[in-house]
Amino acid sequence: MTNEFAEKIKAEIDKYPQIITNDRLKSPNFRGDFRTPEQKIFGLDELDGSDWETCMTMDNSWGFRKNSEKWKSTETLIRNLIDIASKGGNYLLNVGPTPEGEIPPQSVERLKEMGKWMKINGEAIYGTTRCLLEKPEWGCYTMKNIKGNTVLYLSVFDFPANRQILVPGVKSSAKSCTLLAGKIKLKTKLTSDGLLVYLPEKAPDAIASVIRLELKNAF
Repeated sequence: MTNEFAEKIKAEIDKYPQIITNDRLKSPNFRGDFRTPEQKIFGLDELDGSDWETCMTMDNSWGFRKNSEKWKSTETLIRNLIDIASKGGNYLLNVGPTPEGEIPPQSVERLKEMGKWMKINGEAIYGTTRCLLEKPEWGCYTMKNIKGNTVLYLSVFDFPANRQILVPGVKSSAKSCTLLAGKIKLKTKLTSDGLLVYLPEKAPDAIASVIRLELKNAF
């Protein structure tokens, strides 16, 4: 693809402003409406306000590979999904069918496990936006605004030894704080450094336990 030919295609596309395009016409001169990095997740320093989605495979191949052994674990896939959502992106996850048109069992297994996690924790992904709080060591934030109040979702990958996590920068007390798994109510405390959340002794999910934290005021 040359810049000259790309210009001709873009001129035709511009006649139909309702069409949504990505950045695949010719990078980097033709950005389109959204960005599509392959096999990588944008870092915070790469976000520029554009819509974007990570295009990624479940193993190391876009198509079916009979002897593939480099499958991403369910943990990696779920944590990728959370990381991408926390940065305001979409996860386009590729599945390469077999010559018979079937989904490989390795993909089926991982997708079922992701679906099981999403059944409990999906509200921390669907309909959320990027949270501008600094990324914590223990996981990621996503957020929603509901009826004027801010709802933060704390996806905790690793429970700290002291069973406490601090959400710095929050100056509002909590209206409610609940683990999505089991709907367990958690105690909180507003401090000068932010909102402190007290965790249970054991994480309900080894991959990512999600806390729904509704604040009394907009964040």
